[in-house]
Amino acid sequence: MLKKLSISNYAIIDELEVQFEKGLNIITGETGAGKSILVGALNLVLGARADSSSLNRKDKKCFVEALFMVDDNDKIRSFFLENDLDPEPELMLRRELSATGKSRSFINDTPVNLGQLRSLSILLVDLHQQFDTLELNKDDFQLSVLDAFAGNESQLKKLQSAFAEYDFIRKELASWKVKQEAAQKEFDYNRFLLDELEKISLSEGELERLEEELKLLSNAETITRQLQTVLYEMEDAEQPVLVQLKSIQQKVQSLVQFVPGMEELAKRIAESLVELRDASQEINRMQQGIRSDPQRMQEVEERISAGFKLLRKHNVSSTNELLNIQQDLRVKLESVSNMESTIGDLERKESRAYANALRIAENMSEKRKEQMAPFTKKVNGLLKQVGMPNAELHIELAKRELAQEGIDAIMFLFDANKSGKAEPVGKVASGGELSRLMLCIKSLVAAKLELPTLIFDEIDSGISGEAAKQVGRIMQDLATHHQLISITHQPQIAAKAGAHYFVFKETRNNRVVAGIKILNTEERVLAIAQMLGGEKPSAIALENAREMINR
Repeated sequence: MLKKLSISNYAIIDELEVQFEKGLNIITGETGAGKSILVGALNLVLGARADSSSLNRKDKKCFVEALFMVDDNDKIRSFFLENDLDPEPELMLRRELSATGKSRSFINDTPVNLGQLRSLSILLVDLHQQFDTLELNKDDFQLSVLDAFAGNESQLKKLQSAFAEYDFIRKELASWKVKQEAAQKEFDYNRFLLDELEKISLSEGELERLEEELKLLSNAETITRQLQTVLYEMEDAEQPVLVQLKSIQQKVQSLVQFVPGMEELAKRIAESLVELRDASQEINRMQQGIRSDPQRMQEVEERISAGFKLLRKHNVSSTNELLNIQQDLRVKLESVSNMESTIGDLERKESRAYANALRIAENMSEKRKEQMAPFTKKVNGLLKQVGMPNAELHIELAKRELAQEGIDAIMFLFDANKSGKAEPVGKVASGGELSRLMLCIKSLVAAKLELPTLIFDEIDSGISGEAAKQVGRIMQDLATHHQLISITHQPQIAAKAGAHYFVFKETRNNRVVAGIKILNTEERVLAIAQMLGGEKPSAIALENAREMINR
């Protein structure tokens, strides 16, 4: 419940603090005294848009604080956990507004953003103003009302969760299908490129090796002649190099015993002789292995030509780069196949998620249909109490595509005079009728919506007499389970108050400011008598007022 509202420097309010009570709190006062300014300030601390023009004095900040007593409430507890805030039995909302238009918001002295403030406020207060009757025209409000009456809240949470899962999968599936469509356009071309590379079947570094082989084959005869000449000079000439080196080695060896250091030189010459003999044998093997092979040369030329064509096509310069492209193409083609598998899995998941959400929605739809008649019967009964004996509310449900609210499209229809021609509420109901209809509806569903505090700003507009008396009774009944704060001009409603507050204007330091005070019994009698009979009420008006309070 709202325990205390403190306002500083807002409109014609200089400093104001009001303590509210449980049950029915009524606020009265002359037109223009500042009653609706109280609601405006409360709206500000609940997250309404800030306007620096509402500052009383431009050299000071505006402060509005609302202190709530919070009972054990799962929704409020969840809010605190989700926003990393510490839950406390007393909850202080605070809004600051500077002359520049900059505002700051706090929950229990912790800075929060405006979205967080609004989210919490919805759980604390239902603020009904004259123009809020427009909500009656909205499908989501009408469904929420019927669901509250039908006790569909837990099912609605399940549906919203199930639909969110279905919607996520549906969007993911659509995204994968877009990817698949784009990939499919490239699939055939990539398949052709891969087939081309796999057909030539290059091995690592092959083209570079073939280039070396082609050089060898192209110069085989020249290479063979040169190697034969080298072998001849080393082994078969009139003075072969190996024979001459052997002779030199022997001569040097003969001097070892005479010349210091000659032994090392002889050893080096012997090692060179061994190396030359090995080189000669290697040259002989090479020479025997090199043969002119026109057929092999043609094969190598053709393979190199095919390979170089692919190098140019893919704008690369090595065999290994071609092999990397080949692997990339395999991955792309496999990804298309994997996409088909992924899409198949998602389609099955989507089907299961849709069926689950649809099952919950169908159960909710059945409960809605079951409760339509009892709900309209109770509303219509209350409408008679508030002075609308011929008014009737009807509800129509029609099938729609599955959404997070279910499979029902709803319409509240209203017939004010039993004409048999019920029309959408917003088209045929007057402002006063809408206000009374909204009160009747909220009185039925407030408990199920777990709204601890309801605030009505002149919901009694357009009614008087017996209708106002019945509205007061409904509000009084509603206040047994909720805190109600209501601004009214109707004495019949004011008389039902558990706590009666009076808003007034006074001149202070040559400035007109608003004030508020709680009335005692005699002050209440006078205030209600003035609402009945004017500024100077008669003894009869005073007696009527006292009787109204004591009923």
